[in-house]
Amino acid sequence: MKGLHLYLTPFAPDQSGASSVFYPLGGMIVILDAGGCTGNICGFDEPRWQEKKSAIFSAGLRDMDAIMGRDKLLVKKIHDQIEKIDARFVAIIGTPVPATIATDYAAIRKMLQNEIDIPVLTVDANGMDTYDSGAKKAYQKLFETFSKPPPSRVQCPQKGRVGVIGAIPLALSDKDSADKIKDALISEGYEKVCLYGMDESLGDVAEASMAEKNIAVSPCGVRAAGYLKETFGTPYEIRYPGACAFLDDMPKASETDHILICHQEVLGKSLKDAITKKYPAVHVDICGWFDGTDELNENYIYLKDEDDLINLAKTGKYSLFIGDEMTRRMVKAYIPSFFPLAEFAVSGI
Repeated sequence: MKGLHLYLTPFAPDQSGASSVFYPLGGMIVILDAGGCTGNICGFDEPRWQEKKSAIFSAGLRDMDAIMGRDKLLVKKIHDQIEKIDARFVAIIGTPVPATIATDYAAIRKMLQNEIDIPVLTVDANGMDTYDSGAKKAYQKLFETFSKPPPSRVQCPQKGRVGVIGAIPLALSDKDSADKIKDALISEGYEKVCLYGMDESLGDVAEASMAEKNIAVSPCGVRAAGYLKETFGTPYEIRYPGACAFLDDMPKASETDHILICHQEVLGKSLKDAITKKYPAVHVDICGWFDGTDELNENYIYLKDEDDLINLAKTGKYSLFIGDEMTRRMVKAYIPSFFPLAEFAVSGI
C-alpha cells in the first residue's frame, strides 16, 4: 500500500537537519515548538547531545501563544536567556506550528535584533520535510551571515586548506565518519580540513573564503558550496572522500554481480565509483530516501515509500544490497547478500 510504512521509523525532519548544522558553533538554538520537536532533536536526531554541549531551547509555545501569535513573548524569552549564556548568535528554527500559522520570521528576526547585539538567523523549517531540506537552508544562512572576504594581508586562497560542507551526523554512516573524511583529505595532501557543522568553530566559518577548495560530501552541502563559489570564487567538488575504504570490509564482487546502494547520493556515488574502479564489470545502482543533486549526473533512484524499494529489489536481480540495517528486512527475500552501511537520518542507529 502506497504511503504505508511497515519497516521504517519516521525520518529525521528538517528542523533536526537545521539544528545539526548550528549545533557545534556556540550559538543559542531556539526551536519554535511546544517542546516535542526539541525533545526529538535532543533525544533521537542529534547523537552529539550525549557527548558535547550545545544551547538548544524550546520556545515553549502554548496553544494561545500560537493562536494569538505572541511574538513579543518569544522575543522576551530569548532576550532573558541571552543574558545568562555566552552565545555567539541566535538561530530560530521553525516546526509545524509556525508553518501552520504562517509565522513571519523576518519580523521576529527584526524585533529580536533590536533587543540584542549578536546576529539572529531564522530557518523556516516546517517539520514535514526531511532533514536535508533544513540543513540546506541552515548552511545557506550560516555562510551568508558569517563568511567574510579575506583580509588583503592574507594570501587567498590558502594552499592546503579545504572546506567540507554537508558532513553532519544525519548524512553520515557512523560516529567516526567525520574523522575518516578528515584523515582521507589529509592523506590527499590537505593540511587544514574544516568540517563545517561538525567540529569547526564560528571563526572557521568566517574564514571560509580562505579555502582553496570546498567539498560537498552530501546533497545538503551542494547549495552552500555553490554560494561560496559565486561569492568568493572558491571551486568545489561533490564527492565523499575515503569512500574506497568501505571496500575493505565488503564481500568480494564477481563480474556478474549487480549491486544496489541505498544511501544519500554523494556517498552512494563515491562508493559506486570505488566499486566499479576495482570491479569494472559490476553493475551498481544508487537509490535513497532523500533528495539528490542534478550536478552529479547520476541515475539516482528517489524512493518515495517502502514499496519503491521492495519493488526495486524484486525486479533488479541484485546480488548485494548496501544500506542501513533498518532497510535490510525489506529486501532480504530478494537480494541474497547484505553489507551494512548505516544512515543515521533513517534509523537513528
